[in-house]
Amino acid sequence: MKLDNSVSAVVTGGASGLGRATAEALAAKGVRVAIFDLDAQKGEALARELGGLFCKVDVTSESDVDAGFEKARTAHGQERILVNCAGIANGFKTASRDRETGAIRHFPLGDFERVIRINLVGTFRCIAKSTAGMLSLDPDGDSGRGVIICTASVAAEDGQIGQAAYSASKGGVASMTLPIARDLMGEQIRVNTILPGLFMTPMMKGLPEKIQDALAVSVPFPKRLGRPEEFAALVLHLAINDYFNGECIRLDGAIRLPPR
Repeated sequence: MKLDNSVSAVVTGGASGLGRATAEALAAKGVRVAIFDLDAQKGEALARELGGLFCKVDVTSESDVDAGFEKARTAHGQERILVNCAGIANGFKTASRDRETGAIRHFPLGDFERVIRINLVGTFRCIAKSTAGMLSLDPDGDSGRGVIICTASVAAEDGQIGQAAYSASKGGVASMTLPIARDLMGEQIRVNTILPGLFMTPMMKGLPEKIQDALAVSVPFPKRLGRPEEFAALVLHLAINDYFNGECIRLDGAIRLPPR
């Protein structure tokens, strides 16, 4: 797929972190970018900087997602690229005992369900809505009608203690990649998923520096945290390389997460 001002893209979770880097990289190629996010202040500022469009969207809300796509398509036309970066993380053991009181507790089910609703169902909701719109496009040679790029996590394959919900949600994103690619092969729409490892995102920057350093040293090579622009570079390659389809790709410096 060519990346220029004839192409439009939607990036969910595009106001910060990996999504922001992706929006910046696409815009640098001339792509017309719409940012879906809940953070209006950051999203609007970035959209102005990139000459793009901000849409306040909660991916758990069907009406929000519908309104976001309508606004983006009115401004930019039907998107050929969707990049799903919206997501959250939390950490609770499935069941545990308080060391001091002996009280037994379990993973709060509302928190478990919220992670699934955002990371997995929200991702699928945006895929379904975007690809339904892509069917209105004429295929562009081998590039077809469009490409979907999702964000899972290495936790999908080696989740740590407390990551049951997060790993389930990201494992779901990875697991649905191939069947969705097969669903859409006749419509000439590609689907791929990136499984990032330890990246310098806003959440990571909020940790004490000694913890950041310890995490960086745990990466086999290069011994550092991933840079958001490296994630964005892979997004661009997955967009332009028409033979990438139905793949889940780890981007992690060869790390395999330990239990904790």
